[in-house]
Amino acid sequence: MKHKLATLAFIGLATFALSACSSAPAKTTEATPAPAKPLLSDAAQQALAQAEADVKAAKAKFALWTTADKAFKAAKEAAKAGESEAVIKQARFASDQVARGMAQLAYPGTELK
Repeated sequence: MKHKLATLAFIGLATFALSACSSAPAKTTEATPAPAKPLLSDAAQQALAQAEADVKAAKAKFALWTTADKAFKAAKEAAKAGESEAVIKQARFASDQVARGMAQLAYPGTELK
């Protein structure tokens, strides 16, 4: 009797497990199309390219201000989102901050000699 009960329990569990496997959702092999990359205006692309060159030059001279770096990163994020106006605004601000940082290099030092 115990043997029959164990066999029935095993068959019941096996049936339950196999039925759960057979009802799994089928995966579709359709590839989802990649979202179209938003286009930037020519002015935004030029402003971003100029800001990138300015930031690179400032980094080379160790004159990059954190405000310029943050603005440049914000401009790149706006470019990914396709927001031309935000790209222009942030890129111009970054270039302005870089120009001020580079001008600061000409200021007299504060070290005592």
